[in-house]
Amino acid sequence: MAGALCPGSFDPVHNGHIDVISRAAAQFDEVVVTVLINKNKQGMFSIDERMEMLREATSDLPNVRIESWYGLLVDFAREQGINAIVKGLRDATDFGYELQMAQMNRKLTGVDTYFLASNPAHTFLSSSLIKEVAALSGDVADMLPPAVHKRLLARIAERRG
Repeated sequence: MAGALCPGSFDPVHNGHIDVISRAAAQFDEVVVTVLINKNKQGMFSIDERMEMLREATSDLPNVRIESWYGLLVDFAREQGINAIVKGLRDATDFGYELQMAQMNRKLTGVDTYFLASNPAHTFLSSSLIKEVAALSGDVADMLPPAVHKRLLARIAERRG
C-alpha cells in the first residue's frame, strides 16, 4: 500500500468526512487530509482553524496527516509522492462531478481517484447545510465531532454579536 490524499474544504469537518477519512486510513499506509484553499470563497473558519479541527477529530488515526494546498491537487500529490486521491460519494450528482475531475487528474498526472460510497447515515450531510441549520438553532450535535460542534456554535454566537 501507499499514501492517498483526501481533499476537501472541511468548513467545518463533519461525521461524513470523518467516516471517509477513517475508511481510507484503513486501506492506505498514510492519508494526507488536504484542506483546499479557495481564495474566491470566504469560509466560516480559517484554513488554520479547519486544520486544527481536523487534527483533533482524527487524533486517533496515527497514519493521518493534515495539510493545506492552494492550486491543482495533482501538483500537491506529485510534490508529496502520492498517486491516489480518495473521495467520498453521497449520490449520483457527486459521482458525475467527481468522475470528470478524476479523469482530468488521471490525464494530467496519472494520479488515480478511489471513490468510497458514503455510509447511508451520512449521505445527507454537507458542511453548508449543517452551518445553515445550526445558524437557525437546529440541533446538529450528532452530525459533527463534539469539539467541532462546540466551535461551530461559538462561531455562530460570535457572528450574532
